[in-house]
Amino acid sequence: MDLARHRQWTAAFSTEALCRRILERHRDAVRVQKPHVAVANLGRIIEATLKLSNRQGFHATSLRDLAQASGLSMGGLYSYFDNKATLLSMILGEVSSTVNEVLRAAPEEIAEDPAAHLRWLIEAHVRLTEAMQPWFVFAFMEAKSFPAAERRMAVDSEAATEEIIAAVLRQGARHGVFAVADADLTASLIKPLLQDWYVKRAKHRKRGTGIDAYIEAVSSFVEAALQPART
Repeated sequence: MDLARHRQWTAAFSTEALCRRILERHRDAVRVQKPHVAVANLGRIIEATLKLSNRQGFHATSLRDLAQASGLSMGGLYSYFDNKATLLSMILGEVSSTVNEVLRAAPEEIAEDPAAHLRWLIEAHVRLTEAMQPWFVFAFMEAKSFPAAERRMAVDSEAATEEIIAAVLRQGARHGVFAVADADLTASLIKPLLQDWYVKRAKHRKRGTGIDAYIEAVSSFVEAALQPART
């Protein structure tokens, strides 16, 4: 990946940028009035949450643990959320809304070409999860222990991603570009290939597989599987 592109994705989905979006969506709940202070402290809270959850699980992380790790007082934490469920909703809501916005933003000229669109979706998803890796790992690894409402949010987000992919597969099938018997099932098979990049990062690092090589491998594998039979 060229340095300019890497910097673009890193800046667009930095903790600061994401927390600014969270503040906009939860302005009524956050009692800190100065935006720059609120964004900075939200960043500290969420980075501490992701770090502690990776180590001991979100369910086992107490607000006292979070206060100590973030450097804020218990009262300071309550200035941003009223309980852990609200904090969880903030994080999951940002993951869900960001992936949905990114994957629906293909340039028009690419969206008109199913093959190019599918390749674009694969690259966009992998690069997004690279930029937001701790966020996606959290959403994936903690899903089973989420309360019912948040678990539903995570399930709906994954289903929405699969539907975006399935819609492109159906378009490709109509144009004879893809051989797809069941677009929904095929999309559900492609999704784990995208998740593998952020869930099993250590495996790919050990093999020396970089992000560009991974994107190309997944794209080529999927394209070969969808290739219509030649007569």
